[in-house]
Amino acid sequence: MNDRLTAADTLLERRRVRTAFHRAAARYDTAAGLQRRAAERLLAHVQSRRVAPDAILDAGCGTGYGARLLATQYPAAALYMLDIAPGMLQRARIECPAAHAYLCADAERLPLRGESIDLLWSNAMLQWCNDLPVVFRGFHAAMRHGGLLAFATFGPATLSELRSAFDDGYTHVSRFPDVAAIRAALESAGFDNIELEQRRTILHYADVQALLHSIKAIGAGNATAGRARGLTGKRRWAAMHARYERARTAQGLPATYELIYATARK
Repeated sequence: MNDRLTAADTLLERRRVRTAFHRAAARYDTAAGLQRRAAERLLAHVQSRRVAPDAILDAGCGTGYGARLLATQYPAAALYMLDIAPGMLQRARIECPAAHAYLCADAERLPLRGESIDLLWSNAMLQWCNDLPVVFRGFHAAMRHGGLLAFATFGPATLSELRSAFDDGYTHVSRFPDVAAIRAALESAGFDNIELEQRRTILHYADVQALLHSIKAIGAGNATAGRARGLTGKRRWAAMHARYERARTAQGLPATYELIYATARK
């Protein structure tokens, strides 16, 4: 495993993130089974908190699967959908036409007036932000007193097998925040009544190429500043494959996904 990388190497290039998800919008739903299951579990967390929101924001709405769940659960609420990628938002307009507004904007700079949202929801988006404290302060400012923040994001064990297989001085997998960092960022933003849950899922693939294809299909490619800028040489690529193959089981090549679910009150 490569330990020579710096914090600057792991920063995400937001324009690259935007472009990747824009291009993946048309095929996203065919490959996003894990994200859909995360949305369903996140909704169960919200339901357990017994909310009756008048206004909901889906931050990082993607193609609108989570928003459809929210519209069904809270049909009287005003629903606002936000995504950084215009292609995703175009799909969301088709898949969830009941929303009150569709906002093409960055979650790190919410274009909302203060204290206007009762339920702020975000599924599988926060791992694409560089500064969680900034994001959570923006969320806090946009929410009404007593409002609920609910999100699911990926934790540091995600794609650990793939990360360990590379050892070439470049970043190949994003660095994901752990529970301690998430809790600290929420507390510093002013949230309380914080509840966190960690769950791990292992998916299996026929080979490395199948795994990488599934990642690319949802737009979740490598957007880190420390990524290799040219083609990976055949020798290094073969070495990575060989290291990953050591993890193979009877089910195939494993890929760990750690999901962190959180709810918090303003």
